[in-house]
Amino acid sequence: MKKETEHENEDELRPEYDFSQLAGGIRGKYVKQYQKGNNLVLLDPDVAQAFPNDEAVNEALRLLMQIAQRQQSL
Repeated sequence: MKKETEHENEDELRPEYDFSQLAGGIRGKYVKQYQKGNNLVLLDPDVAQAFPNDEAVNEALRLLMQIAQRQQSL
C-alpha cells in the first residue's frame, strides 16, 4: 500500500510539456462572448459547401422560417 501513495505525487507529464515557457495567456478572454450565449453548430461537409459563411446560413434559415410561418397560416 505504501508504494501506491508514494506514486500519487509524482509528476506524470513528459519533459517536452514545459508549461513554464508559455506566456501571454489572458484569463477570461472570451467570458463576455460566453455570457452573451453563442450558438455553435457543426455543419456536415456537404452542407458547409452550400453555405460558405454564417451570413449565408442565417439567410437560408430565415427564409425557411418564413416558409414555415406561411404554411402554418394556411
